[in-house]
Amino acid sequence: MKLGYNVDARKRAVNLTLNEDLLAHIREVTTNLSAVVESLLADFLAKERQRRTEQGKIVESTVALWNQFADEAGSFADDHSTL
Repeated sequence: MKLGYNVDARKRAVNLTLNEDLLAHIREVTTNLSAVVESLLADFLAKERQRRTEQGKIVESTVALWNQFADEAGSFADDHSTL
């Protein structure tokens, strides 16, 4: 599976603000919060890229359909032009 980012890139410290109760519960189930967050962010990145690709395809097909309609039927504005 292609991850879409360089897994060998150096690590960098960042500051996160998290709900302390949630954090306490998370610490009960993992000792490596960084790895969990990195995994969740990688999943989010893959899903968001896929969603944007699909949305782009929908937009492209809608534009193509509208252009086809305009080629066949003309523009609605053609009947109302004041020029």
